[in-house]
Amino acid sequence: MSNAYLWVKSLHIIFVASWFAGLFYLPRLFVNLAMVPGDSHAERERLLLMARKLYRFSSLLMVPALVFGLTLWLYFGMGKGPGQIWLHIKLTLVLGAIGYHHVCRKLLRDFEGFQNRRSHRWYRVFNEVSVVLFAVITFLVVLKPSLG
Repeated sequence: MSNAYLWVKSLHIIFVASWFAGLFYLPRLFVNLAMVPGDSHAERERLLLMARKLYRFSSLLMVPALVFGLTLWLYFGMGKGPGQIWLHIKLTLVLGAIGYHHVCRKLLRDFEGFQNRRSHRWYRVFNEVSVVLFAVITFLVVLKPSLG
């Protein structure tokens, strides 16, 4: 393994973990926003400010996570060759994580426009989606099952 490969792999792990930290916490802010009483404007605005900043920050973290991941795949050949179905499943789940990230933006916009129609319980369940994505992706990368 080359030194460059190890640097890129390390940076990929750092940015993926950081991006997902945002995806873990942003829906938690939605839980809190969904529970804010209608007359608590200051609390609502404070939570919205936190959610906006977190969304922007996690969006910035997503970009290098994806760039370093693509570099591992396309430049260093990670996951190429026979028996590498794990990578195709991982890439599908990564697309799901990107979609989840964008759904978070839509939900944030709903809160900003007073359009939220979901309960705090719904957001608690929604919050677990990112955890499941992260866990399954991690298992695929570490175990690299051939699945056939």
